[in-house]
Amino acid sequence: MTTVPRPDTWPSEWPKTARQIAVSTDDALTAARTASGEHLADALDELLALPFEQVTLVHAGVVRALLEDLHPDGFSGEDIQDALTRVAGSALTWIPGLDIPALAAVLTGSLGLTEMSDDAQRIGPADYLRSAILVIADLLATVDMPSTGYIRDAIGEIARAETVEMP
Repeated sequence: MTTVPRPDTWPSEWPKTARQIAVSTDDALTAARTASGEHLADALDELLALPFEQVTLVHAGVVRALLEDLHPDGFSGEDIQDALTRVAGSALTWIPGLDIPALAAVLTGSLGLTEMSDDAQRIGPADYLRSAILVIADLLATVDMPSTGYIRDAIGEIARAETVEMP
């Protein structure tokens, strides 16, 4: 039987920042999955204190992996619209004034359809990160899986990409 690692036992060989991103992302996802606005705000403050580009790369990797798991035969614009509608519908019940276009930007940016850095600048880092956490939490609930494996895989993929020598 495979055991899921506890979020406080991220790989020791990871750099400090990667472990902080993993722990803070997992904390934010826990808050979002329990619809705890206060805890989500605290976790987002932790994420905002970390390098924004690195955090968004991890989150984009998690979103892509979740979408691929939900749609192994490929996904369409309708699938993305369904995800957006689902996350907006559930988040609006506990986050008044939710920025729906920010949710859409997270989905399209994670898929490479728009430029994440441009979207984040337009939306603002706090709203962009909150939207990413809400999208990830919704997709995790849909696949009914813990976040740890997805976070580990996203950070691992970034580490692998950074070690590949460019021609």
